[in-house]
Amino acid sequence: MSKNQKIITALSLMAAAIIIMTFASMPSAGSKELTISDVMANAEKYDGDYIMTEGLLNKETVQWNADKIELQFEIYDENETKLPVVYKGVQPDNFTEDVIVIVEGFISKNGVFEAEKVMTKCPSKYEGEDMENYDSEMHKEIYKDAQE
Repeated sequence: MSKNQKIITALSLMAAAIIIMTFASMPSAGSKELTISDVMANAEKYDGDYIMTEGLLNKETVQWNADKIELQFEIYDENETKLPVVYKGVQPDNFTEDVIVIVEGFISKNGVFEAEKVMTKCPSKYEGEDMENYDSEMHKEIYKDAQE
């Protein structure tokens, strides 16, 4: 093997190692995408695992604490299984009834989901209408169909 081939091989191996370390250090790279029912049924199984799940927002449960910058709410799935969520961060603008909420984080021993990321799917964007004409029943159907 020539000197140039050895240098190219060594540089390629170093580049591959850097790429692997970069992706391995990202929490969402090792996340498990689960349903709310799976998370709640097997909370102890996923202790310490980075999880991503989604559900419909129960607007009645939203509690915002501006002093602590803490948001508490509940999401539910098509089986009506509920998942309480705590998020230390700013409340998304479009936090409305039955909007689909995607959360990423960890499930605690007491069954509360400690979110590191909270995202919403804006129904008006996908329906092509403004929020005044938003049909929550249609959004529930879309969510149900996406889960199947």
